[in-house]
Amino acid sequence: MFRISKKTISTRHKPFIIAEMSGNHNGSLKKALKIVDLAAKAGADAIKLQTYTPETITMKSARKEFFIKDKKNLWKNNSLFDLYKKAQTPWEWHKKIFERAKKNSLIFFSSPFDESAVNFLENLNVPMYKIASFENNHYPLLKRVAQTKKPVIMSTGLAPLKDLKEAVKYLRQNGCKQLALLKCTSSYPANPKDLNLITIKKMRKIFKCEIGFSDHSLGIGAAITAVNNGATIIEKHFTLSKKKGVDGAFSSEFDELKSLKKETEVAWSANGKIFFGPSKREAKFTKFKRSIYIFKDIKKGEKFSKNNIRIIRPAFGLHPKYFNKVIGKISHKKLYAGTPLKKKYIKY
Repeated sequence: MFRISKKTISTRHKPFIIAEMSGNHNGSLKKALKIVDLAAKAGADAIKLQTYTPETITMKSARKEFFIKDKKNLWKNNSLFDLYKKAQTPWEWHKKIFERAKKNSLIFFSSPFDESAVNFLENLNVPMYKIASFENNHYPLLKRVAQTKKPVIMSTGLAPLKDLKEAVKYLRQNGCKQLALLKCTSSYPANPKDLNLITIKKMRKIFKCEIGFSDHSLGIGAAITAVNNGATIIEKHFTLSKKKGVDGAFSSEFDELKSLKKETEVAWSANGKIFFGPSKREAKFTKFKRSIYIFKDIKKGEKFSKNNIRIIRPAFGLHPKYFNKVIGKISHKKLYAGTPLKKKYIKY
């Protein structure tokens, strides 16, 4: 169980939906505030920012390793510095965005990318922190976040199990009491074949904490599957338009996020508990199952045969498992077609 503000996150509660703003504000505070409003209207439980500057995440360099050259990459040909400059959320916006979130009854928090960002966010009284996949090996950051004693959510993208165990241990050693992990595939957009969401069940056993899913895939199918595998948190990038914004291509617009909220709750509700037999709502329909009925009139002393009894609906006669045992037995009385067969009618 994971508590944040007045929200409880567990398998006994509806999935906790996080709308990730990232750089989808396109450098406009007005758009950032509108994203907050629409996220709340779509049913999100929280809004998340990213707190960094280009200088706190990389450096300006002409060396080739500081450029994205993968032709299939969404941000190909950008330098890391220019990309983060374009995508950053100005620190002076944070307070206004958080105030708008509070007005909309949204939990607000952020992913800091270095210790100075944590110090800044502490002054804004954020209730929890998120560690991004690309930062889950940034031990000074992990330590600073853990030392706040606030709840922490960490994405697991790019981390082998050994590294993940070490990062979790380090967080806990430095004061993190409440921790949740998000299964994450750090490709943009993520191919469903790479998600391996069944891992969520294994993660819950290994780490004994709440497990969620940071979803970079297209659509809402993966989020529903994650909930069916036990995810209690769903994080999804959110935008005003898929056609705009640094992360727009793999983000959800309003209608999609609204559907995600609704359908993940359906998936959660459908998971239910381990249970066999008819539910309370089903019980009234059991009478329409099959049982043994008199199919043709039978005289007293006549033998039951496959010609005069049948297994049919409804279920007011003998259970079908007795059918072969009844064949060849004698009737105690005259029975008319349409009569449910009872044991008392059979002479053994």
